[in-house]
Amino acid sequence: MKLLELVQYFRSGGSYEDFCQIQSLDTESEVVEIYMEQPLKIDNNLAFFEIEKTEGNIEYSNNGMKYSNLFDFYYFLDAIEESNTGDNHALSNEELTKALYNYALNDA
Repeated sequence: MKLLELVQYFRSGGSYEDFCQIQSLDTESEVVEIYMEQPLKIDNNLAFFEIEKTEGNIEYSNNGMKYSNLFDFYYFLDAIEESNTGDNHALSNEELTKALYNYALNDA
């Protein structure tokens, strides 16, 4: 799954619980983190890991792949909620994806 696909899934009403079930993630985890395959490019594949596995590391290796942490799911879900209200509602999925990606690279 790519970041744009994740944005589309949640902006179209996908639920966190369903997503976690599909991805075999523990909904009881303190937090699920969103990682991207290295080297970072906006259209790289994402991976999702419970913080108990990654121990909060910015970089994480799994099955021979190296990943960088973009942000946690709570931040992502807040961004999706904000994008569906007020002035941010006019943002396209592509614009929101670029904004989230730029945030991960520059502000996180």
